[in-house]
Amino acid sequence: MTKQEILSNIKDEALNNKIPILQDDSLEAIKMILRISKPKKILEIGTAVGYSAIHFIKCLEEINVQCKLKTIEINEVNYNKALKNIQDMELNSSIEVIKADAREYLINIDEKKEQYDIIFIDAAKGQYLIFLENAIRLVKNGGIIIADNVLFKGMVLSDYNEHKNRTAVNRLRKYLSIINDDKRLKSTLLNIGDGLAISIVNKNDI
Repeated sequence: MTKQEILSNIKDEALNNKIPILQDDSLEAIKMILRISKPKKILEIGTAVGYSAIHFIKCLEEINVQCKLKTIEINEVNYNKALKNIQDMELNSSIEVIKADAREYLINIDEKKEQYDIIFIDAAKGQYLIFLENAIRLVKNGGIIIADNVLFKGMVLSDYNEHKNRTAVNRLRKYLSIINDDKRLKSTLLNIGDGLAISIVNKNDI
């Protein structure tokens, strides 16, 4: 089986099992950012089954950029599946999967020792504000923070106020407000997939 066939199977299996993965148009937008920025270190918050991490590294390999990607996953089933998928794609040397609660793991990273060119947020929507705070701290000056699903099936920009998803929706609205107002961030919202927020970080602009 070719690597492309393995990757297609990973996508099909995730969709069949209703495991959320990057939508195609969002994936292509991020790949364009990767080709332009040529990151050497990426931090991903929310591995799922490793689909996006694999795509990011494969994209950079195609332009001869060596990149190390660290990705954090709390769900044990997804974590084990991601390990297998990454091994099947022979990318163990480039992708490190951490089994942890990202909220706890991130606060223990020393920003003086560990900085990233790109940080990709694609985990629990209700925790995006915590993830953003740590992402700003851990991304290099001039680096990029990308967050997926910020429109949350259209609820964030609508008058949605039902109890079921109210907390997540309100926190995502706050996320968009912060990245728009924070002087350290130059942000744009792409209305593709389920909403992709891209922020370039300038820590000198305070």
